[in-house]
Amino acid sequence: MTNEQLLAEIREANLTYLMLAQNLIRQDKAEAVFRLGINEEAADILASLSAAQVLKIASRNTLLCSFRVDDNLVWSLLTNHSASKVGNEATNTLHANILMAGRVSEVL
Repeated sequence: MTNEQLLAEIREANLTYLMLAQNLIRQDKAEAVFRLGINEEAADILASLSAAQVLKIASRNTLLCSFRVDDNLVWSLLTNHSASKVGNEATNTLHANILMAGRVSEVL
């Protein structure tokens, strides 16, 4: 993949993310804040962006979204690669969601 292709992929991901975020926020702001891991002020800003603003922001060369999962425990739970193999996939997923939800409250 060339550098230009990579940048085009980043721009496309940005546009997709911004459009998804706007749709989520407009449908249910509280749920969107939780699912996107953003605060209410950021949600208000995203919801108020015009189509032209979304396109301009999406055209940046920096990826706007990021993974909220930043530790080995959550990745192990989500991928079911826990060293202890305790619980089943549903239990592990629930545990990972609880851990990530706790991190969202820290942001808010």
